[in-house]
Amino acid sequence: MAGHRTDAQRPGALVDAVRMHLAEAGVQPTTGSVAAALRAHRPSLGGSDVLDAVRAIQAELIGAGPLDALLTRPGVTDVLVNAPDEVWIDCGSGLHPAEGVRFPDAEAVRRLAHRLATAAGRRLDDAMPWVDARLPDGTRLHAVLPPIAAGCTHISLRTCRSRPFTMAELIARGALPPDGADLLAGIVRARLSMLISGGTGSGKTTLLAALLGLADPDERIVLAEDSAELRPAHPHVVRLQGRPANQEGLGELTLRDLVRQALRMRPDRLVVGEVRGPEVVDLLAALNTGHEGGCGTVHANAAADVPARLEALGSLAGLDRSSLHSQLRAALDVVVHVARDRLTGLRRVAEIHTVIDRGNGLSGTLPAVFLRADGRCERGPGWAGLQQTCADRGTALPAVAGGPE
Repeated sequence: MAGHRTDAQRPGALVDAVRMHLAEAGVQPTTGSVAAALRAHRPSLGGSDVLDAVRAIQAELIGAGPLDALLTRPGVTDVLVNAPDEVWIDCGSGLHPAEGVRFPDAEAVRRLAHRLATAAGRRLDDAMPWVDARLPDGTRLHAVLPPIAAGCTHISLRTCRSRPFTMAELIARGALPPDGADLLAGIVRARLSMLISGGTGSGKTTLLAALLGLADPDERIVLAEDSAELRPAHPHVVRLQGRPANQEGLGELTLRDLVRQALRMRPDRLVVGEVRGPEVVDLLAALNTGHEGGCGTVHANAAADVPARLEALGSLAGLDRSSLHSQLRAALDVVVHVARDRLTGLRRVAEIHTVIDRGNGLSGTLPAVFLRADGRCERGPGWAGLQQTCADRGTALPAVAGGPE
């Protein structure tokens, strides 16, 4: 019948044949072994066709299939799959469709999600229809299967740079002005305790890694993260990573467990990659017991919302409101807020706040420095307090315009 495809012409049939050939031979999918298996099943292919087919098959066997080229493209930070013909990428200026990239069908998307989850050592099936994991190359994977995801498996991949951004690179990208970089460097030198707030994808982790690279080389930095994302350019970094429960519901290591262990590892700086649960209690307690210079990130719409956000997280651990706020005032010095421009997609540092006592037993924040989109830094009402706190620790902050000395 016209238009009828044989099984050998079925999408993925050649990949399946090569995979079976390699399995039977007991060899790894190297370029040579894939080429040999390919010639065994398609002897009519020419030299250039073989090379193209080898690359495509290797991407299907050990890579990210049609997404491989996107993940290796310079500047790409996120790759999102909503449907076989709906692939989106973010190159730092917002999401836009990835032209010319698609999957044969919804089953191909599901197979890729399952293979990536397996590579990360995680389970993804009907009984566990979502996964949040780190791939061997550092790429962060999140995938959701139908029927939780309507229509098609959804895949979200966030790339991981081989090295962190430097402050100079962040300045060049417009993430912060030179004066703002000098201010943040002074805050790090003064060993102020700091949280970086912002929305998803706003650049919190990127900024934190760059700032940790400014810490004194003699300091010991202990990182506690659910999923290892922070890779500061620092000679003495200890990384602790959480672990989900196994299929029997055993073996889970929470971020709170990690924070408690980190305190016993003689940290000069205790860093929590993302504060999003009861671990906030242990972090605040640690910062109140002589561990200066602690850092972390937290999801918040604005720096002024951080105390309320931490209050909500503290309630998960059973800490009452007044106790949380009293610890917060004693433990946290600075909140740095990063934002993403809705029109341009540019991620930048927007404000630096100090933590204050609102006088009613609650904590609040006070703007100390506004970092404008045009590169200007302006003082806020909290500038004098920030300047004095750093001076008390032997660090003089550079002058900031926009207010009285």
